[in-house]
Amino acid sequence: MQNTKSKTQSLVKTAIIAAMYTALTYAQNFLLPGTTSAAVQFRVSESLNILALFMPEAIPGLTLGCVLSNLYNIGSGLPLDMIFGSLATLGTTLCIYFLRNIKIKTYPLPAMLMPAIWNGVIVGWEIEFFFIEGNFHFGDFLFQGGCVALGELGVMLILGTLLYYAIIKRGLDKKLN
Repeated sequence: MQNTKSKTQSLVKTAIIAAMYTALTYAQNFLLPGTTSAAVQFRVSESLNILALFMPEAIPGLTLGCVLSNLYNIGSGLPLDMIFGSLATLGTTLCIYFLRNIKIKTYPLPAMLMPAIWNGVIVGWEIEFFFIEGNFHFGDFLFQGGCVALGELGVMLILGTLLYYAIIKRGLDKKLN
């Protein structure tokens, strides 16, 4: 059982991660409107998903950050993104955490692919099912999901990788858990 100090530290880590994700998303959306909510998006804050490799507090922190970030989209007619996008983040971060020790050489490739897989499937389905008029078409779902996955891959394989190696190089991985 965690003591009070440990519980407080976990809560603070969760809150800081949620705040970082939310602040990055809002700042990016302010500077580059639409880049955080389009089908092909390059949401810089998604690179923070790698924190789930180092600490379990990243799971609720990133999920809450996604919920708070997607509050902005409600005004844009996208209230469902707050639900489905956040569920994708929860699935993503849980998988990253559980895959954290599976590496190709020193690189956690399976974990790094999780945002593309989860968001590609869930957000791709959301776009096709709720936002495209007419019947659900599997081919269109694959296209929508592929667009979402492409943006996630770009973020994780570029920014996520840079952040991952920066954390390792500075020895922060030992301090984060």
